[in-house]
Amino acid sequence: MKVPVRPMHLSHPSDPPRAQAGFTLVEIMIVVVIIGLLAALAIPAFGRVRAASQNARFISDLRTFAQAFEGYASLNGAWPPNAGSGSIPTGMSGDFNESNWRGRNSVGGRWNWDRNLNVAAGISTTNVTVEDAQMRAIDAKIDDGNLSTGLFQKFATRFTFILEP
Repeated sequence: MKVPVRPMHLSHPSDPPRAQAGFTLVEIMIVVVIIGLLAALAIPAFGRVRAASQNARFISDLRTFAQAFEGYASLNGAWPPNAGSGSIPTGMSGDFNESNWRGRNSVGGRWNWDRNLNVAAGISTTNVTVEDAQMRAIDAKIDDGNLSTGLFQKFATRFTFILEP
């Protein structure tokens, strides 16, 4: 049996060059520019979504704590005594998730029960790591949007939700 033999194709200097497989530099640069544009659009959107998530968590925790303190005052006829940053006020143990109170909150600060400090009774967060603009956005959702007036105010480095002025 005879095996067919294929002729070898040798290139000749006068033959036109064959196209190489792969991408040109221009094509690669276009892809890089497109990826850069997509990233430039996505990064600010990610920041907005992250801030909105932090704000929602902060507001939820604040409302939970406010209900617990108001419940305490309703049952005992007075607000609990002042407590330091991250400390559970006397008599409040078990009234809310204590790990949320003791740890850093969603805006990077620490929760603090303020009794007769700037206000008669309020829930504060101290040393937040976000800008005042984000705290104003929180204020706009729960109060009047002005950190100098209303029930959510800024006092030096603390932001206080006022339960009793």
